[in-house]
Amino acid sequence: MIASPASHLMTEPGRGQRAAPIAVQNLDYWFGQGEARKQALYDVNLEIERGELVILMGPSGSGKTTLLTLVGCLREVHEGSVRLLGKELNSASEELLVACRRQVGFIFQAHNLHESLTAMQNVRMALEVHGPAAMRNWYEASSHLLRLLGLGERLDYLPGNLSGGQKQRVAIARALVGNPEIVFADEPTAALDKESGYQVVKLLKDLGRVRQTTTLMVTHDNRILNLADRIITMEDGRIVQDER
Repeated sequence: MIASPASHLMTEPGRGQRAAPIAVQNLDYWFGQGEARKQALYDVNLEIERGELVILMGPSGSGKTTLLTLVGCLREVHEGSVRLLGKELNSASEELLVACRRQVGFIFQAHNLHESLTAMQNVRMALEVHGPAAMRNWYEASSHLLRLLGLGERLDYLPGNLSGGQKQRVAIARALVGNPEIVFADEPTAALDKESGYQVVKLLKDLGRVRQTTTLMVTHDNRILNLADRIITMEDGRIVQDER
């Protein structure tokens, strides 16, 4: 069972009013080269406001994860415009991409934990990129989130001794520990039972309300759709529906 959100995570940071954290215009994307080149996204236009929890839905191969990875600086943008936290990603330098990645958190369907590190150490790794100031309270921040996610008795467990759902909750703690401005999530509830999955998405929803954290999530999980501020449906590389 996941605990209720606590004050450390829910403190309003006073970020103030700024441009939409995610703005996409006329985005096209291709995989492959030459005769094998295949278009994956077609003229995608999307703007997500600060604090919104937006769910991307659609059949397999519709372009959801491709869009998520382009906006999240995990693929290069070549055609069209993607602005993340006010920074243009098309033809951006590696230095700028690294700086942007430090302001976002990623939750992947495959938890991508380091098998030789404990739950605490896996979460701590996400703070190391933020420098010495963030590391001063790494133990308190990491243990707080793991306890919040129901893993208080497994802080020192290696991933091999955790269930699939527990591993996913460690990955979620890792994504949130740096208090990112944007969270990108690819099927974050796939390994979780109904109650745990709902509580994780509720936590993301509360972060949007209190801290103005923006979440863009790919999911097929119909159990959590009522928590979304918007549901965007994709088919064949295009946005075909945007429901608020």
